[in-house]
Amino acid sequence: MDFLNVQNLSKSFGGLVVIQDLSFSVNEGEILGVIGPNGSGKTTLFNLITGSLKPDSGEVRFKGERITTLKPFQVVNRGIARTFQLVDLFKEMTVLENVMIPCFSHRARSHPGHGKKPWEVAIHCLGQMGLTHRYKELAKNLPFGELRLLDIARALATEPELLLLDEPFSGLDVKDAAVLTKVIQGMYRNGHTIVIIEHRLSDLLKLVERVVVIVFGEKVTEGAPGEVMKNEKVLTAYLGEGRKGVVPSRSEKHPGPLQ
Repeated sequence: MDFLNVQNLSKSFGGLVVIQDLSFSVNEGEILGVIGPNGSGKTTLFNLITGSLKPDSGEVRFKGERITTLKPFQVVNRGIARTFQLVDLFKEMTVLENVMIPCFSHRARSHPGHGKKPWEVAIHCLGQMGLTHRYKELAKNLPFGELRLLDIARALATEPELLLLDEPFSGLDVKDAAVLTKVIQGMYRNGHTIVIIEHRLSDLLKLVERVVVIVFGEKVTEGAPGEVMKNEKVLTAYLGEGRKGVVPSRSEKHPGPLQ
């Protein structure tokens, strides 16, 4: 049984088809990358998985359960959490308070390890992001890279089994990107299943072992990064006809998710 299964998913807005007959699966314990040019429907896909949007057809199943009709809070309580491309935190609250809020979700409160107080869970999540020392700081005072990490800490506070990260490297400098890479590797080692949408392919390919490519809402290919980046449809989608060399393949440049 697939951990997450997206089957024949379609979504249109008026006459604009954003997702068209899209199918793929996610295995438990893997990091999967989802890539595609701007406007290819990647964020819409996350919105469909997490219940923010309802599909016109098709379905999403998580651990065998059909979750297509669930509301976002119900999806969270099933064990799926996400971050957002545009980070939107409670900026007038402290870092600790921002992470404590999701600790009161039904899933977090009913988790087997819920003997801890919300602030203790929040501190633990901040520790995973390297933000413990910032717990008293107002969120609005954090630099952008730490805001990204805080958004992930909030997602972790719901005790998810599946994490959906929407362009987590967007806007980060080289130093912050390196920190985030180590954080994601740590979550992977801790048993989280992760799906990452990302435009910065050089950062993404350091982490994933499998990639799904979406162009104009349709899956054009999937497979190992090195093979996907040699696919003519992928090259054309990113660089146009007759162009080659989108990015170095992971096998040429990157050691894999745990190195």
